[in-house]
Amino acid sequence: MFVRKKRNKSGSVSVQVVAKDNGKYRVVKTVGCSSDPAQVDCLYRQGQEWVRSFGGRQMSLDFNCGIDSFDQIERVLLNAPLLLLGKYYDDIGFGQIDDKTLRELVIARVSEPLSKYATTRYLRSHFGREVKPGVIYRYMDSLKDTRREIVQQISVQHTMRVLGGRIGLVFYDVTTLYFESNKEDELRSPGFSKDGKTSETQVVLGLLVSRDGYPLSYSLFNGAQFEGRTLIPVIDDFVQRLSLTDFVIVADSGLLNTKNIALLNLAGYKYVVGARIRNEAKSVQEWILGLPKADGDLHEHRKSQTERLIVGYSTKRAAKNRLNREKGLKRLEKSYHSGRLTKENINRRGYNKFLSISKDVRVTIDRDKITEDERWDGLKGYLTNTELPAELVVEHYHGLWVVERAFRIGKGRLDMRPMFHFKTERIEAHICICFMAYKLYKELERVIRLKNIGISVDKVIDIAKTITTITIRKNNGIRETKTLFLTQEQKLIEPLF
Repeated sequence: MFVRKKRNKSGSVSVQVVAKDNGKYRVVKTVGCSSDPAQVDCLYRQGQEWVRSFGGRQMSLDFNCGIDSFDQIERVLLNAPLLLLGKYYDDIGFGQIDDKTLRELVIARVSEPLSKYATTRYLRSHFGREVKPGVIYRYMDSLKDTRREIVQQISVQHTMRVLGGRIGLVFYDVTTLYFESNKEDELRSPGFSKDGKTSETQVVLGLLVSRDGYPLSYSLFNGAQFEGRTLIPVIDDFVQRLSLTDFVIVADSGLLNTKNIALLNLAGYKYVVGARIRNEAKSVQEWILGLPKADGDLHEHRKSQTERLIVGYSTKRAAKNRLNREKGLKRLEKSYHSGRLTKENINRRGYNKFLSISKDVRVTIDRDKITEDERWDGLKGYLTNTELPAELVVEHYHGLWVVERAFRIGKGRLDMRPMFHFKTERIEAHICICFMAYKLYKELERVIRLKNIGISVDKVIDIAKTITTITIRKNNGIRETKTLFLTQEQKLIEPLF
């Protein structure tokens, strides 16, 4: 907002208060009109006073010297997210990568996740950065794997500093990222989708995070890759590239099989994984089912010289198992009330395990199978080759939620998917940018917690988007930039800058 003198055709001069909205100038107030130069100067000073007060609301522009005229304002930007996130981008260590485009794409991904085409408009309107879409696409083609290794090294080094010099625990899980396309290539193909997108192609993303969910490393796999075959390659790659060995791997039972367990032991990796207790030997199953079922109790079985099976019971888990089974049985009874199956729904997945199918393809619900299933309610197994106390093993395993949350933030807040890139180079570049954006998100979250700000990352970024940065040219020709914290909310997050 500024004051201007507008010469009229009649020869008089109008004094107006003008604001710029969405690139267009708008007259906010006409202070007055006169042909007398002295009167015009008086009107001009009145306009300046009105602007300073914003119609009665005092605005303090805390510069080292005053502004004689708002005509001195050269630029107004809503670039506080760039200033805020840029600080933590550098604190992490990403600033040592001399790449301004990468920096801006990562910060824009956290601030306003959009398509690459829309991001160019966002960079121009909010950060004052003029970048054409074609430049971004060509940049992504060149980014490829050139940044991936150094990005992960920086992320690991920063995480070690945050955690006191030692990683300790490494949590691993996989997710799928789909494309709005059914075209296949080396990387993209249909597979089991965790988003329920069975007709679209996808890629499989394996992610390693530390305690508190700080990202360490990631790998991409073909969309049809079985998730159980991703664990060993990711861990081996992590160890070889980053020379880290002093950690315990924590993973869900869905990623483990006998071969993976053998490979983990052979490589000397320490692990805590979910156990498939119903697949254990008959004698072990009998031992498990014979355990006293007291809430919170843990029992150990030594499977080998190095490996222990820990079994726990939870009344809360038992109630959940029972509820899920009842819901599943209701669906079965509704689906197969006629006692007949169509060709499409003959399968053994989910609660169909309770069905008995005769030769003439008639079905009934087997009550003996339900009774057998009830015996396992509330029981959960954990497998480890560490000598950690059983309580700590269970605590570590339950820490897997940090990976699940990482995927929720990546898919939801950072819009990692669906992907609209179809070249392998651009897909890999997009994942690299999203990995860095998640790391930046987590670092801001950590600092907010340390400074006791008391609001979420998303709320902080929303507030930052309302903060204005102005550049003025003073009477001596020197330019000065100032970020204005005017409202109570804006002042609340000022310590983060």
